[in-house]
Amino acid sequence: MAAIKLGIVMDPIDTINPEKDSSLAMLLAAQARGWELHYLEPKDLYYLEGTVYLDATELRVADSLSDWFQLGERTQKTAADFDIILMRKDPPFDMEFVYCTYMLEQLERDGVLVVNRPASLRDVNEKYATTWFPQCAPASMVSADPVKFREFLEKHQDIIVKPLDGMGGASIFRIRAGDTNTGVILETLLNFGKTTAMAQVFLPDYVKGDKRILLIDGEPVDYALARIPSAGEGRANLAAGGKGVGQPLTERDRWICAELKDEIKARGLYFVGIDVIGDYLTEVNVTSPTCIRELDRQFDLDIGGALMDCLAAKLG
Repeated sequence: MAAIKLGIVMDPIDTINPEKDSSLAMLLAAQARGWELHYLEPKDLYYLEGTVYLDATELRVADSLSDWFQLGERTQKTAADFDIILMRKDPPFDMEFVYCTYMLEQLERDGVLVVNRPASLRDVNEKYATTWFPQCAPASMVSADPVKFREFLEKHQDIIVKPLDGMGGASIFRIRAGDTNTGVILETLLNFGKTTAMAQVFLPDYVKGDKRILLIDGEPVDYALARIPSAGEGRANLAAGGKGVGQPLTERDRWICAELKDEIKARGLYFVGIDVIGDYLTEVNVTSPTCIRELDRQFDLDIGGALMDCLAAKLG
């Protein structure tokens, strides 16, 4: 049987943190299975006269903190040269990201398994997607109107507000009723009513950890990474200084995953990271979910390997 040919579209590989990078974990798992690896950045995809081309570079990876990749020959390829392409470009989710999904979608039509499905990368906003599952999520509101935010604050007294396109805890604010900074926070977040954002009821359980739960084709990994906020910090994200502590999934965690499963599978979201605080779903991360390496180390798992096995099975 010929080796599976895998391409990965990602940020510059020399800039990643190999100790924590989930894309590297996936690549190590694919290489361990004897697959051919090819590295691309979004700029390496282009369309010409009916065909999407990829200027792909041969890649070898190593589980090393200092020498984790080796690049080989760079050649022009088409859909016929790939079985699987991983889209692992980090946000921002901007128009350049969208343009890349257009070309990936054409590759998908030409027979490549693109992970995650390009149309779903465009359609599934990581914050707004929680509104599809109100039975799982805290009381929420999405609007560009500062009056609506003030009314939501008046009703719930303690809320979190956040942009719909942020990542890593950036620009997330907590507002309590009577906070004299409410006006400037809303002006900044909403750009004076020109930008849509989200509000959610504040969940005190965040101090126990903002849990990242990974799902492979809708099925959860048995352990979550609870990101514990550092002292004096209102955000638990690892990018904001949080500490990752692994823990088994609770019965409520599994119920939330079961509620999401059918939608996730129907949308071709093969690898998803959901965020859960206490009993509530707060985000559905689909662009480049992380935390593989932390969970692998703490529980002797091979999450990247489980994902690669799942994708290989889909190739038939």
